[in-house]
Amino acid sequence: MKAMITAQSVNHRDLGPHLPGISSTEAKKRRVERAVHDEQLTAQVFLALLLAHLPPGKILMSLDRTTWEHGESPLNLLVLGAVVHGFTIPLYWVALDHTGNSDTRARMWVVSKLLEALPARRWKGLVADREFIGAEWFRFLRRKGIRRAVRICKDTVLEELAAETWFQDLQQGQFRMIAEKTQVFGERMRVVATRSPAGDLVIIATDFGVWETWKLYKLRWSIECTFSSQKMRGFDLERTGVTDKGRLERLFGLVTLAWLSCLRVGVWRHETQPIRVLAHGRRAMSLVRYGSELLHNVLRWVPHQLAEILQVLLRPFSSLEREKSEVVIY
Repeated sequence: MKAMITAQSVNHRDLGPHLPGISSTEAKKRRVERAVHDEQLTAQVFLALLLAHLPPGKILMSLDRTTWEHGESPLNLLVLGAVVHGFTIPLYWVALDHTGNSDTRARMWVVSKLLEALPARRWKGLVADREFIGAEWFRFLRRKGIRRAVRICKDTVLEELAAETWFQDLQQGQFRMIAEKTQVFGERMRVVATRSPAGDLVIIATDFGVWETWKLYKLRWSIECTFSSQKMRGFDLERTGVTDKGRLERLFGLVTLAWLSCLRVGVWRHETQPIRVLAHGRRAMSLVRYGSELLHNVLRWVPHQLAEILQVLLRPFSSLEREKSEVVIY
């Protein structure tokens, strides 16, 4: 993890020079390989380490896939995590043995495994994109006591009409809701819609109220931010040569722990030294980059500050912040 943070890479040859000791570069490379091959690093081990960082109370969950290719080998991870401070902390994941969308069984398995360690009473709900739909899946979530806010396709049939027909005159910036709960894949749910600044119609099947649906669904993007900061903008995950499913899952777990350290330190640093806000209103850098910057410097040049950093890493995150929204109902 220390080597990943300082090297900002998962490539074995990049990590070797950042390991301590006077061993040859080849010997250090083999040390990295042994870590990825270590079958003691199970999903349960990673989960226990990650759960310790979650904030108190109910937590929103997000589900998505991240994909890339190594040569002709497609790499496809299904990831379920907790939304915290604008990112999603991966908690449970599985490497799929095919390209494209996940199947219902894989989704149900990942959710069930997380529920064993984090019961449904701790889940605020689950947000997901249009890939994660279907009657069996929606029914499974309801039976597990998990509230849903899932985007559905425009051609999804709602009361004998395509979903887009209900909202065809919706303007950008407006929000609408079908007044009564509607059958969505066999489940009675509210249906909320808005039109994005790009003109896309966003239709969400939900168990939440209107305001809360929009507030929570916007946080779905947090998982994309996580994937981005683990790949080219952070740890260069796409450069890995690991294609074996089990080893890829272990590598993703190690990257997630290193990434989480950066996020935790970034949040703490931002609380005392806020990130500069640029003219367009956005921060000059992400919380992950902000934490990575400090960690990299401390690990290399300021070892006397390590004790303070370790104390920060032992503390869980704070709760989610509240946001406001607007809606038009008909």
